[in-house]
Amino acid sequence: MPAVLNRFKSALAEGRPLIGCWAGFADAYATEILGTAGFDWLVLDGEHAPNTIHTLSAQIGILHNTSTAPIVRVPIAEDWIIKQVLDAGAQTLLAPMIDTAEQAARVVRAMRYPPEGVRGSGAALGRASGFGAVPDYIATANDQMCLVVQIESRAALDNLEAICAVPGVDAAFIGPSDLANDMGHRGNANHPEIHAAMQDALARIRAAGKAPGILGLDPETTQTYRDWGAQMLGVGIDVLLFANAARTLAASWKP
Repeated sequence: MPAVLNRFKSALAEGRPLIGCWAGFADAYATEILGTAGFDWLVLDGEHAPNTIHTLSAQIGILHNTSTAPIVRVPIAEDWIIKQVLDAGAQTLLAPMIDTAEQAARVVRAMRYPPEGVRGSGAALGRASGFGAVPDYIATANDQMCLVVQIESRAALDNLEAICAVPGVDAAFIGPSDLANDMGHRGNANHPEIHAAMQDALARIRAAGKAPGILGLDPETTQTYRDWGAQMLGVGIDVLLFANAARTLAASWKP
């Protein structure tokens, strides 16, 4: 019995448009609700949300039998946390702050068993192997690993083609806010210079044969990103959806 097919990876390779949302509540109950919404993917955010390996594992488990793919954004692209989330059942990672091809290649190796990589062989302890019930997991898992690298700096833009050329990189995801900060437009991802850089980057990613991705926070901006060719399109963040709905409701009833 081989490792479970990574349907998200297959859909990326087929060029299908994939719509997703950020899951930032760090709570399996909230993620379970999001899992009923029909998104193609959810980012379980370990970088900026208060997630731990326990909360990430619980959310991966909740989505395991849904049509929504869990994508874990690790807090930092280091071997120690990568091996934990993979053993917990993640097949797709979002790696933040990837500036060079060397950094991307290091993440690829961390996601794979030897000889292609350096992943430790302890999967029987985790959900990834069905707690030991999938006898061929280690022999077949490498092919199901999917890596989305985040492009969030001028250095990353300069090295974009080299990053996309790394075997094992499946998609490159633009981070508008961090990119704007790095380019000197702190807090203004809608500056014309940032828009030009992002539009160009999305086209370069696609030209390199990888799936381009980005996150929008309002319908107009998100539609613009879609028009620019984003295949992996984030359309919201659960925390902001809740906060904005609650504030609107309260304001509508206050005198």
